[in-house]
Amino acid sequence: MFGNKDIPVYLFTGFLESGKTTCIREIIEEGNFSDGKRTLMILTEEGEVEIDEMMLRAHKIDVITVENEEEFTENVCTHNQKKYRADRVIIEVNGMWNLDSIYNKVLPENWVVVQCFTTVNAQTFDMYVNNMKSMMMPQFQMSDMVIFNRCTSSMDKPSMRRAVKGINRMTQVLFESEDGTVENNIEEELPYDVNASEITLEDDDFGLWYIDVTENPERYDGKTITFKGQVYRSENFPSGTFVPARAAMTCCADDIQKIGFLCHAKEAESLAIDSWVMVSVKVKPEFNPGYQMMYPVLWADKVESAKPPAEEVVYFS
Repeated sequence: MFGNKDIPVYLFTGFLESGKTTCIREIIEEGNFSDGKRTLMILTEEGEVEIDEMMLRAHKIDVITVENEEEFTENVCTHNQKKYRADRVIIEVNGMWNLDSIYNKVLPENWVVVQCFTTVNAQTFDMYVNNMKSMMMPQFQMSDMVIFNRCTSSMDKPSMRRAVKGINRMTQVLFESEDGTVENNIEEELPYDVNASEITLEDDDFGLWYIDVTENPERYDGKTITFKGQVYRSENFPSGTFVPARAAMTCCADDIQKIGFLCHAKEAESLAIDSWVMVSVKVKPEFNPGYQMMYPVLWADKVESAKPPAEEVVYFS
């Protein structure tokens, strides 16, 4: 009956007491699993909040617990999905477990992750990001939505949002206050006049611009942006293009990667790889099939040799 049909999986990640169970309960209460299909819920840690058994039965949700990471195997997943005749799966993932391993080694081939949520206790975020960022990064990288809960008005929400967007610029970031109010439109205070037709970025402004133009490409449509970047080119790039890139650190010194946007320039092939240039470009958003959204593409008006910035690495937090 089950064969190899795809089983949709909903992942909830985050550290202990970050609000994973509460998030799952609220999603169930909103009726998202009320279509009569059977659901298997796999819990991998014991949190401070429990979901009412009557609610679980009413929504045809069966629950199993896997306490040890080495016991969470593909066989366990397959066996219990068939045992409970589940049409879909919810997994509450222990924040200390290897999320990449779960994706690539534990989940059966026909288990398809359709949504991944990460919950964050805003009151302990600084402690975790300063001491365990390497463990938080995979959670942010793989998430479709990151939810900061227990927020207060005094918290620097733009900085928290930036820390996530620097790792995964495509994820949605929400902030939930202690009274249950939810915000998802946190405005970043930009260090330049976004309404100007010509914008010159200081070297330290690139990271903020990079996140904002990715999320709001139409805001920069037709504007001239001048900034400093390092020449990056790949054999896979179309002829006459390069990326004026910056090196960005999303986690630690071992996790530095180049970021930037494809730029059309007549002198692209003549530019020395890794040389520094000052570019003045027009932003022309185009639909990107991979991201299924409008995405910024640059067209160079001027490309000139430049000295490296005082700080070559871009930081997001």
